[in-house]
Amino acid sequence: MQSLLTTGFQATNLGKAVDQIRQMRSWRLSQVEWKEGDDPALQPLGVRNRIRARIFFAYTSNQISSGQREVIRFLVQNKMVDVLITTAGGIEEDIIKCFEPTFMGDFKLSGRELRKKGINRIGNLLVPNKNYCDFEDWVSPLIEKMHDEQDEKLEQWAKDYLEYRNDGNDESSPPTKFVWTPSKFIERLGKEINHEDSVLYWAAKNQIPVLCPALTDGSVGDMLYFHSYKRPGFVLDIGEDIRRINDLAVQSHATGMIILGGGLVKHHTCNANLMRNGADFSVYVNTGQEFDGSDSGASPDEAISWGKIRITAQPVKVCADATMVFPFIVSQTFAKDVEAWKESTKDCVCWIDDLDE
Repeated sequence: MQSLLTTGFQATNLGKAVDQIRQMRSWRLSQVEWKEGDDPALQPLGVRNRIRARIFFAYTSNQISSGQREVIRFLVQNKMVDVLITTAGGIEEDIIKCFEPTFMGDFKLSGRELRKKGINRIGNLLVPNKNYCDFEDWVSPLIEKMHDEQDEKLEQWAKDYLEYRNDGNDESSPPTKFVWTPSKFIERLGKEINHEDSVLYWAAKNQIPVLCPALTDGSVGDMLYFHSYKRPGFVLDIGEDIRRINDLAVQSHATGMIILGGGLVKHHTCNANLMRNGADFSVYVNTGQEFDGSDSGASPDEAISWGKIRITAQPVKVCADATMVFPFIVSQTFAKDVEAWKESTKDCVCWIDDLDE
């Protein structure tokens, strides 16, 4: 492992990524000197030793389509990350794999021939149409059930609100209106699937929020589209979720970002950390290049210019296929101290207000 740092090229960046993740995991507020003007509640050393960095873990859907799903599931099962950010495929493929397998194929298989056979290709992986049919058969009744719950709770809210106003109250603290959000929807999927191979199952069980701002960009979107004609009125409020992820970033004394891939998950994670003047630790693993000005290829240094990564940070980008290098990164970090991590963090929080009295 140590030899990677002096090998050169992406091997050196890989070694730096391992070091960066070790730093974000070991960080405690006690490493930062308390100074006059800071919150007095943060002054005791015992308190500072219990405050760690919040780790945002983002990944594109192909990571779940591939065997990387098992690596991600390991992290979530053992509570080694705090927030997940993914795309619609990262949600769907996780559930689908609980029903049917994904098969190995080849990058060069004919799309025309596969189409005739009802087989979809993801790189060199193959997913039969049947897998999505099984997913639809499972999700559609669940959406119907969630729609029922929404209407029941909204009806009760309307009664409570009317009573609240009739009692002469102002608008300062009205009853909370129930709304489904993408993250609540995803949590429900995790609870309902009840399958230990699932990333979402463990996220729901361990109360790790899963944010997916583009939940409709895939099979779930298809199901919601069909449902809207059958029974209009089911609502997923994305506004609540942007507040949720931004609050998770702001209400952290330090943050780390591990981002596999680019596009939406990369920007959404970085933009949340902009709300706190940038992440303290960052690792990108992707093959994007910055010559076209895309966010996917944007370097960590570009993120610093936006305030998404702190000026004082030492971020790392590994230009590589994440399915090749991330399992190695995990083997040199998270997998080395599973039980020790659980013991050392059992009394830790990421924000002072979350400390037990």
